[in-house]
Amino acid sequence: MRTVIYPGSFDPLTNGHLDLIERAARLFDRVIVAVAENDAKQPLFTLEERRRLVECSTRGLPHVRVDTFEGLLVEYVVRQKGQAIIRGLRAVSDFEFEFQLALMNRKLCEKVETLFMMPKDTYTFLSSRVVKEISRLGGDVSPFVPPAVRKALRSKLRGRRHPTPGGSVWH
Repeated sequence: MRTVIYPGSFDPLTNGHLDLIERAARLFDRVIVAVAENDAKQPLFTLEERRRLVECSTRGLPHVRVDTFEGLLVEYVVRQKGQAIIRGLRAVSDFEFEFQLALMNRKLCEKVETLFMMPKDTYTFLSSRVVKEISRLGGDVSPFVPPAVRKALRSKLRGRRHPTPGGSVWH
């Protein structure tokens, strides 16, 4: 069974993420969407909320499972008997960082491959950060996220219509 791991913070899941998950499900026997616990980030949603939102949004996709993990990604991939990691690349600016991660993961475990996928062109501008900012400022995010995520954002950000600490993405 060919298993691929799609790791990320998914804070929140966007239609760009969903696009990669759907396409990976056509290429692999099993896709594990691995929601990462990352102490360096201050997520809007808890780890459990993010896991549930991804689960709800991928329900009905064959061969897709959602899990959480912390620690080294390659160790998680080996525990799951995965052969590859999928990473999304929206722009050239994503490549340098992702390339460094892929090389480090290969150094840690040569058996695990990293595959880069580009989202559909309609999602190349999309990021979780931008989606949160639009929602925080009262904008409609329905074209950018699954319905469960839109509802969760509206509920979480109700009454918080101000820029994020550190400033708005809309300078």
